[in-house]
Amino acid sequence: MAYTDKVMDHFRNPRNVGEIADADGVGEIGNPVCGDMMTFYIKVKDNKLADVKFKTFGCGAAIAVSSMVSEMAIGKTLEEAKKISRQDVANQLGGLPPNKMHCSNLGADALHRAIENYECKKQAKPAGTTKEAVTAAACKPQSEDKCACPMCAHKLSKELHCEPCNKEFITCPNCKKPIPKGVKECPFCKAKF
Repeated sequence: MAYTDKVMDHFRNPRNVGEIADADGVGEIGNPVCGDMMTFYIKVKDNKLADVKFKTFGCGAAIAVSSMVSEMAIGKTLEEAKKISRQDVANQLGGLPPNKMHCSNLGADALHRAIENYECKKQAKPAGTTKEAVTAAACKPQSEDKCACPMCAHKLSKELHCEPCNKEFITCPNCKKPIPKGVKECPFCKAKF
């Protein structure tokens, strides 16, 4: 399957690129196998996404997905934005090749992580403190599941198998994150085996 005109347009003319200096929430996700990295920044006003920006390092599909996710999210309530799925993103782009579907998952997940980061900051902020006083360590996104596939974020089985990716994983003895079976170095903590 070739890229659609809409994918190519969002790749060549990405919308909402950049970062928000005083973002209310930041979400980052990456795929250690393909190298795509996405960071989403959100500004919330009256429980709606007033602004969404992104920075993406990756292939054309990853850039197009980030652009589309940002457009889909602006103006939505937090609850509506949390429901944006990888299939929604792919549909809005007119489809993605099967080997690029993981990009749509990364884009939606990075947005969800930014929202989770915002919600965590909001809950963790004691009265009288500034935003700057709330540390990133106190606001880890809830979706950083150590039993989720690092390629597609799908929940791994007890045997550390990802059904959608059909890949087997092991747990890194150093950082305890799932890594593809047979690798010589953890893509997260760089521990060597």
